[in-house]
Amino acid sequence: MKKRKVEVVVISDVHLGTYGSHAKELYNYLSSIKPEILVLNGDIIDIWQFRKSYFPKSHLKVIQKIISFASKGTKVYYITGNHDEMLRKFTEMNMGNFILADKVVLEMDDKKAWIFHGDVFDASVNHAKWIAKLGGLGYDYLILINRFFNWCLNKMGKEPYSFSKKIKASVKKAVKHISDFEETATELAIENKYDYVLCGHIHEPKILKKSNNNGSTLYLNSGDWVENLTSLEYNRKKWKLYRYEESKYNETKNLIEKEELTGEQLIASIILSK
Repeated sequence: MKKRKVEVVVISDVHLGTYGSHAKELYNYLSSIKPEILVLNGDIIDIWQFRKSYFPKSHLKVIQKIISFASKGTKVYYITGNHDEMLRKFTEMNMGNFILADKVVLEMDDKKAWIFHGDVFDASVNHAKWIAKLGGLGYDYLILINRFFNWCLNKMGKEPYSFSKKIKASVKKAVKHISDFEETATELAIENKYDYVLCGHIHEPKILKKSNNNGSTLYLNSGDWVENLTSLEYNRKKWKLYRYEESKYNETKNLIEKEELTGEQLIASIILSK
């Protein structure tokens, strides 16, 4: 598969180290693109639920691919989220093309994009962290059960079903939380004169134009790689929401990319890159 050149790619909520993470699919997607800028908008590694007993090779390959991008000239921004908040003590660390930050403002064709994870708006994360962590663990097992359920549906020739999406759609508080999240993000973006505001955190991929009496902004959410398998791509002054489709990548499953660097080569190339 020929690699697509993309100016900016934004992904979030990969949750590497959990059962729900679609690391193989993400690796396929990353192997198909050649981005100038890659923004990892939080919760890439799930440090909250990290355990030595579960971090498979497919998850390591995603990390290797990200490092490989940086070593080959892609500017990689790792924006911390709540599940990888332990990395915030290293904020503003700059190692060649790899930058760790809490938020990023990118200049894009005379417009400004404000990018941050979004957990700052979540009261359950900031004031009752143990509840949020417990909920995260329950969500991971819910996804695992849901996968088995969908495997059974597939064998019966039926369409897949999402437990968590059904719950979100039926619980008024969840719907209101998403709406409040979007309103808060866009109001702040308009107030600060940002043309785009990009978030993750709530696992709801979306591109939406928002306006109020003070102006307008484009709200974008990159979704996740647990359920939705989505990213945001920017090319020629336009944003699009990219959705992973397994059929597009079947032909590359058994191919090994010869240009992949490993181990010390990857680390050295980042440190020495200008």
